Order: sequence, then C-alpha cells, then structure tokens
Amino acid sequence: MSDPLTTQGILDALGQGVLIFGADNRLLRSNLQAAALLGTDLALIRDRGWPALTELFDSDLYEADQRLDAVRRRALSSEKPVRFHVYRSGEYVPCAASVINAEDGQLYTLVSLEPTDWRVVTDVLERFRREMRDAVESTVGHIALINKALFRPDDDEPTQRLARRMGGFARLIAVHMSRAERLMSLLERLEALRIGRTRAIVQAERRIIELSDFVEDFVESLDDNNLLDPESEKQDARARLTVSVPVGLRAYVVRRYLLNILRELVRNAMMYSLRGTPITLRAVARNNAIQIDLSDEGYGIRESDWERVFQAFARGSQPQIISEFGYGLALHLCKHEVEAMNGRVWFTSQENVGTTFSIMLPMWREGESPS
Repeated sequence: MSDPLTTQGILDALGQGVLIFGADNRLLRSNLQAAALLGTDLALIRDRGWPALTELFDSDLYEADQRLDAVRRRALSSEKPVRFHVYRSGEYVPCAASVINAEDGQLYTLVSLEPTDWRVVTDVLERFRREMRDAVESTVGHIALINKALFRPDDDEPTQRLARRMGGFARLIAVHMSRAERLMSLLERLEALRIGRTRAIVQAERRIIELSDFVEDFVESLDDNNLLDPESEKQDARARLTVSVPVGLRAYVVRRYLLNILRELVRNAMMYSLRGTPITLRAVARNNAIQIDLSDEGYGIRESDWERVFQAFARGSQPQIISEFGYGLALHLCKHEVEAMNGRVWFTSQENVGTTFSIMLPMWREGESPS
C-alpha cells in the first residue's frame, strides 16, 4: 500500500481537482478529483499538456482576461491564487491558478478546480418551490373568497364588514407577492454569482461616483422602497437614519450593487433593533480607500453566530431575529458583491448593544487611476 503522506497521496486526498504543469507545459501531476471532473479529457491533457487545457477551458469563454494564458500571466505577478471559472458540461466550474517558484528555479503552474456543491443549489430550489407553492395557493384561495363575496354576497352582511374582509384578503395577497418578488430578486443575484456574471457586470458598469451625492439620493429613495416585510411594523427609515459623508469622497463602484448593499444593511438594522433607536451611516477616507460604517443599537449578534453571518441561508439564533421573516441570503450576496468591486466587508457586534457593518471600497482621486 502506498504511503498516503507522499505528494501524490496528499493530492488525492484533496477535495479540489489539481493539475500541476512544468515550465515546458507538460502535465507533471494530477489527482483523483481532477480525473473525476475532467473524465476522458485528462488523457488528452496528459498527452498534449498546457495547450490542450487551454483549448478545453477557453472554448466557451469570450472574456479575454478569463482565458487561461491571461490568467497564468496574472498569477505570475500575484502572491495569491488568481480565481477564474470555466464552463463544462452545462455548468460553471470555479477554478484558481497559482505559479510556484521552486527552489531549483523552475516555475510550476498549479490549476485547481472546485466541484459543484449541489446541496446549496438544491436548498435554493426547494426554498423557491415552497415559497411559490404557498404564495400561489394562498393567492388563489383568497381570490376565490373575494369572488364569492362579490358575486354571491350575503345580503345580511353589512357593507363595512364586507369591505374589511376584502381589505384583509388583499393585504394577505400583497404579503405573498412581496415575499415572492424579494425572493426572485435574491435568486437573480445568487445566479449571477454562480455563473460568473457578477464579475462581468463589475467590469461593464463600474463608475466613479461622488459618494455624498449618491448617499443623499439613496436616503431620499428610502421613502419609495418597501424595506421591510409587509407584516413588519411600519417604520420611517429616514427619521431613524443619521448620515455623515464628507463631500469630495469619490468611490469606484457599480451603482446598483452599492444600492443593494446599503439597502440590505439598513433593512437589517431596522429589523434587528427596537423601533426608534438610531441608525448611523458614516463614511471616511482610509489611505487609498473609503470605509462606510452602518451602525445600529440593536440586538447584536451572538459570538457563537459570528462565523455564520455571511454564509448562505444562515440566520442569527436569537429569538428576536428568528421572529422576523427572512431568507438568510442578503448578507451572503452583499459580501460577494463588495468583493467583486475589489472591496471587503466585515462587522463588529456585541449582543444587546448593537452591530456595525463596515465596507471598504476603492477610492478615486483626481489625476489617478481607480485603485
């Protein structure tokens, strides 16, 4: 039996597919997961090396900077793995490339492939089916009751009571439609992440914005946006929100992503804090970046939940959080959309004191290229 602690044994124990190429572009090593993901194509790569891999990986890609040779060039000057994706057998496969400078002076290229986690996709589809089924059944049922009241009225029922019943039916239908619309929006953003469209959107839509003007427009729009679930207690978001954004801060972002992110953070702050407590949005310059902090004086996040905050479908364990309607997707999407814009997001929190979510975004200065 071979030693599992040999290089090949370690490679075969990994959950990712691994391919290692020498300076002459020959395939030197691969592992069992690579064989499972690539199938018979692995034999072609063993025979022809790197050129065969580029033909296989680049066949359905139209973005020049996503092609394998361009990825390897970026990896040469990067200290971290360069992430990209390929399209195989009807699905996008997340990948990474690294260039290893060995002690003997030789350069080796390592390409890893991530197997698709179908459990997440299954969870999304099941949640979607359940929500849509409940929405359709409830809506159809209430429409039937409305029709019955309109076309087969009870002559003894007072008009005011009938109006109240009709209004109640309409409110329930509106709740289900609002939730269905929100879930559809979240799923569209999740799908963009899954197939790599988010990165393409950033490349096409990223612009320089005056942050103070952007935030002013965002706050003005809060009156027109239904931030909270229809069954939540109505609140005046603008009355609770205090804003401090210096004039002259210019960020390099995708407008619709930043709108989504700020809206989700304000929504969370309102949902998970007592009515009327203050919410503060501040922005400051940090070296060559802009930091935006959104703070509340709410329920906070238990330390035992900190590692799950940005995970898909994860929600806090406090009763106050569980009692609010939500899908557990918003912060997961915000994290990936911030990172797609070359930013990062984190939080600080203390239970029963409050939470601050912070976003760091690229800054633009006059005469400089966006960083």
